[in-house]
Amino acid sequence: MNCPKCNSEHAYQDGALWVCPECAHEWSAEATATAATLQDAGVRDAHGNPLTEGDSVIVIKDLKVKGSSSVVKGGTKVRNIRLTEGSDGHNIACKIDGIGAMNLKSEFVKKA
Repeated sequence: MNCPKCNSEHAYQDGALWVCPECAHEWSAEATATAATLQDAGVRDAHGNPLTEGDSVIVIKDLKVKGSSSVVKGGTKVRNIRLTEGSDGHNIACKIDGIGAMNLKSEFVKKA
């Protein structure tokens, strides 16, 4: 298995995790399989562009934050997204400056 961060072929398994000796990145085989499944399933942005782990996206409209009076303004750039399996339609996990960790629906973002 190659390292998903630096693509090194020297990764080794240590218990339940895989470890890259070159960049010190650790990951689980399950997380890699889930990410590959989501990428194969074709998570796409509002304009139909395929999204992948680590992409940057831009929010296309104002979004209310559930349980808060905060709003994510349209035009906000979100870096380093993670694709997730959300049963409620939220298939992007990310951190937004000033708000924190949250989940977004891919239909409300465009690839940067």
